Amino acid sequence: MAEGMLLALSGPSGAGKGTLGAMLLRDEPTFRFSVSATTRRPREYESHGKHYYFMDDAGFDRALAQGLFLEHATVHGQRYGTLREHVMEQVTNGFDVLLDVDPQGARSVMAAEPSCVSVFILPPSYEELAKRLRTRNTDCPREIQRRLLNARGEIAQMRLYNYIIINDVIETAYAKLRAIITAERQRSIRYCPDIPEKQA
Repeated sequence: MAEGMLLALSGPSGAGKGTLGAMLLRDEPTFRFSVSATTRRPREYESHGKHYYFMDDAGFDRALAQGLFLEHATVHGQRYGTLREHVMEQVTNGFDVLLDVDPQGARSVMAAEPSCVSVFILPPSYEELAKRLRTRNTDCPREIQRRLLNARGEIAQMRLYNYIIINDVIETAYAKLRAIITAERQRSIRYCPDIPEKQA
């Protein structure tokens, strides 16, 4: 059995990676979502084990000390981490795994797993990014400003990724993401078919 694909979808907060990831999980039955751990408080629509594993700092420290994270980072003042065992078990069993991770975490995954497919989601402009952060109504003005400031440094490192997609029109961005996945599935590290001596 061929191993699955580890797909790291990343970009600044508000770029649309969550929306693109949800569309991919809806349409691609081989993909599994990697649920990250975080110390931040859950938003109204989020539930433990589905959107995140919500931990306090002590629990996060214990997981870190036990070497349970594939990657971990402190982002916007909160801690996030990807649990290694669950992700790699799925990949080994032939499933594709989607990581929706911040740029700092994505770089750690790329370093730990060189076969990871990394895609950076770029907003069409800083003005549009600010608009998206404000209209989603999940963060206070001070937090939005912090995310916008962080976005400049994150975008400056986009060339570290395998692919870059500008998310201007969501349907167009999604079509490009699907094209990347189609191409990556044909790479010899994932696809090496046997052909018969004679055509049936």
